[in-house]
Amino acid sequence: MAVPPGITAVARSSTDLVFVIPRVFKDDTAADTEAVQPLINQVVMYPLSQFDGKMKTVDYAKLPHFPAPEGSGGETKWVRPASYYEDLADVLKRVPPLPGEEALYGWIRSVWEAAASNPEVRKQLDETFAKANAELVDPLFHFRYNGRPIGHGWTAPANASQWGTDYLNRTAISKSSMYQNTPEETQYQFKETDSQGQPLDGNHQYTVTFAKGQTPPVKGFWSLTLYNAEHFFHANPLQRFSLGTKNKNLKDNPDGSLTLYLGAKSPGADKETNWLPAPTGPFSLLLRNYWPEATIIDGSWTPPDVVKTD
Repeated sequence: MAVPPGITAVARSSTDLVFVIPRVFKDDTAADTEAVQPLINQVVMYPLSQFDGKMKTVDYAKLPHFPAPEGSGGETKWVRPASYYEDLADVLKRVPPLPGEEALYGWIRSVWEAAASNPEVRKQLDETFAKANAELVDPLFHFRYNGRPIGHGWTAPANASQWGTDYLNRTAISKSSMYQNTPEETQYQFKETDSQGQPLDGNHQYTVTFAKGQTPPVKGFWSLTLYNAEHFFHANPLQRFSLGTKNKNLKDNPDGSLTLYLGAKSPGADKETNWLPAPTGPFSLLLRNYWPEATIIDGSWTPPDVVKTD
């Protein structure tokens, strides 16, 4: 194992629920998968009142699993325009405003109060919710609208995990790629198109080539992950969903560069160690850079383009 346990905690305010995601870097081997379990089990949160000076552990392998309902292949619709009027009112009661948001909260409440006594205002609100969801929020599911362009058709989120009042980028992350770390901890880079600006499609073959010495400059580790049209992993016979530092059998080219192959079809037995299997349809890429060097943070290093080869 290259790095010790790490924690991603996601919260908005002191009254929010906090999601804690323990992470331990491992190599892509069965032995390492087994070896990290005792480390992950030590990442535990509990009330201070239960502290007794003794190490507490949780066997996460025994936690229940909650598979997606049969037939569901897309995102869970947590925000529903039809009930948004009631839902947002409840959120405003439960979540105190951040400093500077007091006036915004007051403005929203005044509109809600007007709608409560005027059916026409309420009708207009509901219609606006549905229209905004379809025209503004739904498109944010696509990675190309997530953050800002950084070169070669890649985008990177703005203010990841440090939103302040950047509500648009907060919504984009919530819609397309939930749970992100601060920029200094992890840099996320997204891509949905090839070098010609065409959508990535597993019916074609693609390559991503890092020049010699130009793999992502990180102090931790990096991984290139491939997602299907719903931003879920694509089930494949190799059970391979990403490539990067953890894969110790990646093969460099004779000149020292590193080429990764993307597509539904194998690029050939001699190249399969460097192959990310894709669905026979749309797919997208997410490059995660853990503990990035300054050149990633300041944008002077950007990922290479994705080149269609057939």
